[in-house]
Order: sequence, then C-alpha cells, then structure tokens
Amino acid sequence: MKMTKRENLIAMLRGKPYEEVPVEFNLCPELVQTYQEKTGSSLHYMEYFQMPWRNVDDIVLNENPDQFLKYYPYGLKEGTHIDRWGVAHEPGSAAAKHMTRMRCPLSLAEDLEEIESFPFPDFSSGDASHQIEQVKAIHEQGLAAVGNMQTTIWETSWYLRGMENLMSDMICEPEVAAFIFDKVTAEAQIRARSYALAGVDIIYLGDDIGMQHTQMMSDELYCEWILPRLKRVIQTIRSVNPEIIIFYHSCGYVTPFIPYLIEAGIDVLNPIQSECMDFQEIFRKYGGKIGFHGTIGTQTTMPYASPQEVTATVRRLLDIAGSTGRLFLAPTHLLEPEVPWENITAYVEACRNYSLKS
Repeated sequence: MKMTKRENLIAMLRGKPYEEVPVEFNLCPELVQTYQEKTGSSLHYMEYFQMPWRNVDDIVLNENPDQFLKYYPYGLKEGTHIDRWGVAHEPGSAAAKHMTRMRCPLSLAEDLEEIESFPFPDFSSGDASHQIEQVKAIHEQGLAAVGNMQTTIWETSWYLRGMENLMSDMICEPEVAAFIFDKVTAEAQIRARSYALAGVDIIYLGDDIGMQHTQMMSDELYCEWILPRLKRVIQTIRSVNPEIIIFYHSCGYVTPFIPYLIEAGIDVLNPIQSECMDFQEIFRKYGGKIGFHGTIGTQTTMPYASPQEVTATVRRLLDIAGSTGRLFLAPTHLLEPEVPWENITAYVEACRNYSLKS
C-alpha cells in the first residue's frame, strides 16, 4: 500500500525507507500572485504542489495592541502592525515590498522594574480548543501536523528588548537578561506543551543564531544563556510525547552550534544555508545524528541559476543524503520576487523525478 504524505515524510525524517521526495517552499506575496497567474488554480499553493504538512494554529489570545502604544513615545507610521508581544512592524517603502521595520517595545526601558511591569502575553489564559480538531483534520488528509514556534527564545527576547540592548544586558545587567529570557521561555513551554497535547507530529522551534559568515554570539554566551532554556522547551515536549519530531531553524553560519543543538535534543536542522555552510561536510559529520531541511540557496541558486542548474543542484544534494539520508530538500528561506517561476517548477519536477535507490 502506498504511503500517505505524512507517513512518507515521517519515515524520511527518521532515516527509514520512503517512497518519494517531498517538496516544500514558501512564497512571498508577489510570487503567490505569480503562482495564481501561471497555474490558474484557486487552491493554496501548498495544496496544489501536494506539500506533506500543514501548520496548526497557535493558542489564541485576547489581544489588545493599543496597550503597547505607550512604549513607542516617538510614534509609529500609519499602517504599523503591533503583534501579541507588543513588537511593532512598520511598513517600508514600495521597494521594500512585504518587508517591514521592527520596533522593540522595551528598547527604552531603563531598569528591571520597568521591564517586569510590561504586559507580556499570557498563553496559559489563551484558547487552544481548536488545536486537537485541526490536528485531526490534517491527519485525515494524510498530512503531517506541525506546531510552528520559530523565534522561540533568543529572537523573541531581542525583538522585545533590541539586540544591542539585550547583548549588553547579558554582560552588564544579567538580572534583566535573565528575566526576559525566562519569561519568554516559560511562555514557549506553554505553547509547546499545548501543541504536543494536541497530537502534532512535528514542532518547529528556532532562533537565528548565525550571521552570514560567523556566529552571532560566542559558544560561551550561547551555552550560558540560550542552550539551557532551549533544553527546557524540548524537555517539555518530550515529557508529553517523546516521538514528536523537533525541527530547529537558524539562518546563517551555525556550524559550531550543531553539537549543542544535538545535545539539546533537536531532530532536524534547518536550513543549512548553502552560501555559508557546506552540506556535504555537515552531512558527513552529523548525518547519523540528525536530519536536515533546506540546503537549496535562496540567495544564489533559486534566484540566479538556470532551471537546468536548479535540477542539477537538487540531484547533487539528494545524492549526498541517499535514499534514507534524512534530507527534506527545500529552498532555505522564503522565495522572494526575483526568483523565476521556472526555477520553482524545476525544483518541484527534479524532486518528483528523482529515483530513490534501495
């Protein structure tokens, strides 16, 4: 009997024999329009391209964006969106397309008392009643259910405080940094537990801890501040269901952090950004310990290669991993307007035409 998309994906991620190479990518709004024009389809592109997973909605909060306005005494541009953490996302120019400028609500806070009074979201009081039914509906379609919690600890914390401020706090005002990190971690644990109890197959964690060619912080700072808290979140998940597959996302150069991520308990690392990480070398060292998601460059291959070169890249990367190599091959990031439609279809067709060797 043929595997469902869910069964195929889970088998592949666990390093077991699977039947087909799945496809996955995310389109920016402009490329969504291109997709609709090229295909004439009214389906969501995830459905049209038969992607193997779907996200389960997060805990719903009773949000009040106006309560955060006092943290922006300098004012915000018209059209700004304030998220549930109070982080403001200002629209950019027409040239910026869908990109926004982020404003950090605690960037002007001067002491711990002021930070403690901030109205952090309380996920324990939110509504998660929809999650079990969503998981059931996704499973009935033969798809994997995903709890998406990227920007788990580090990114959420610096979005609140500002990166420079938070890094200074880690050195000079450790009680401030500890309070923010612990608060964000506790909320992440509530969200993770809720997803696990709902029966998701995958929980997607992540924080960008790498830059284009170097680490964002030293090993020492990472191990002191981030690693123990990531372990708490993963332990929360495992305490509910040890079989959940845990993805972890970080853009940039994160090769030195891989042993720590394995220690923390991740199962799959995303995206192995090809512009700054060598997948062949990483697979050689860590392929027996974790799986991988991504590896096709969105700064290079997807926008600038020919369709033939995209096809060759797909085959080369899949050959590295082999038929049970735990590689969920995909572009490493959101596909932006400069990506030709022909390169997207070349990626899809190359995956579908790839011959798995027994």
